[in-house]
Amino acid sequence: MNTLDRRHFLKSGLLAAAGASLAACVPMARLRQTDQYQYTLTLEPAPFELIPGTQTPGLGFNGQYPSPILRAKQGQPLTVTVINKLDQPTTIHWHGIRIDIAMDGVPFLSQKPIMPGERFVYRFTPPDAGTFWYHPHVNSVEQLGKGLVGMLLVEEADSPDFSPSEFAADLPLMLKNWHLNDDGSFKPLTIPRYAARMGTPGNYETINGLHKPEMEVPANRWVRLRFANVDNTVMYKLRIKNRPAFIASIDANPLPRPKKLKHHTIGAGMRVDIVLKTPPAGEEVIIQNGKGKLFFDFMRLKTVQARDGLTGDAPMPRLPLNPLPEPDLANAETKRFVFEWEGAVTPADDQGKANHKFWTINRRAWEGMSADNIPAPLATLDLGKSYVFDLKNNTPHAHPIHIHGVMFKVIKSNKKRIEPFFTDTVLMAKNERVKIAFVADNPGRWMYHCHVIEHMKTGLMGYIEIR
Repeated sequence: MNTLDRRHFLKSGLLAAAGASLAACVPMARLRQTDQYQYTLTLEPAPFELIPGTQTPGLGFNGQYPSPILRAKQGQPLTVTVINKLDQPTTIHWHGIRIDIAMDGVPFLSQKPIMPGERFVYRFTPPDAGTFWYHPHVNSVEQLGKGLVGMLLVEEADSPDFSPSEFAADLPLMLKNWHLNDDGSFKPLTIPRYAARMGTPGNYETINGLHKPEMEVPANRWVRLRFANVDNTVMYKLRIKNRPAFIASIDANPLPRPKKLKHHTIGAGMRVDIVLKTPPAGEEVIIQNGKGKLFFDFMRLKTVQARDGLTGDAPMPRLPLNPLPEPDLANAETKRFVFEWEGAVTPADDQGKANHKFWTINRRAWEGMSADNIPAPLATLDLGKSYVFDLKNNTPHAHPIHIHGVMFKVIKSNKKRIEPFFTDTVLMAKNERVKIAFVADNPGRWMYHCHVIEHMKTGLMGYIEIR
């Protein structure tokens, strides 16, 4: 039986993809790191072996998939130099980070696009700890769909009450469903009739680039599973088969009390940290994904004997809460937003080419923008004031609604009982009405959109301005 110690799991095995049993883990070896929290990322065409024995002509950060993990620390500066080796413009958006607007990575709204051959340096200090991710905000269907997605893990600030080493293993798990033919080539990434529904689904599910992977974890220890849905379209309904587990954090926001996991759905762009205590050595933990009412095996954790001198009866680690401002609900101003479908007629440009716009926010479809044409905001908010957004989904499809630059609190739904929680993305079911609240404490023009990329690109996007 294999025997592995805590240092092996934390430092080498989980991040280096050093052996067959750990090959599903996200690599760091090719990441050019110049200082503790200073990184260089290139965006470039790259072949990936996703279906065994084939090559997929993807786009990769540092020429690889899975993309390199970026690790940062809460309250400490992070610098990432981005070099564009693509044949098209790009930017990088740091999904979920409460960031200065100049670093948010939205073309024209917050920065000039990074043109082919150019570089841009992103500098910011993450105020919150947790599981985040990064991706372009230009030509998103193609750039994300072909592989330009990666995880950003922000370690908790030093505290006498919590240490990341309390988890015997910490697994970053990127969930992506690729659009692939049998030979590894790409199928169409978007088809209009699907874009007008739930988006064009992929057909090859992967976790960290592998289909139904197996990973080793230490036995009888608490482990942290960081799931990030980096897909353009699909939702994942996660559960742990026949073992108790707990939701510790939703979209990088720890819960005040971890919630027992029955199953948990994450839409495109969303994350969840699940904590569980592993069984004795030689047993398996089976993680499943639900489709409708059925669940299917998704990945497996195989337990091996730990050699760390611990008894295995330590209490479950508790993640510290992030320093988020509490909205003043008694004095908050309410803004109403209705998400609707208008796909019956396909508009065309002057040359007769279809210009698909299927979705609207308050009866406005996103019209696009350029350096000389920034549309009006959906709402203008006063800096420092509390707001309630009353969101109504008048469509028969689900929408993960994401707001840049802020963390908001989900406080009410007409579909289910809500125990209020902070997040950066709320998954709205068909015909659901949700109320969220936040303090408008971060000045700037912040994108506000559905994270089903085809919905975003065909109208379901706008921005709010805080000033």
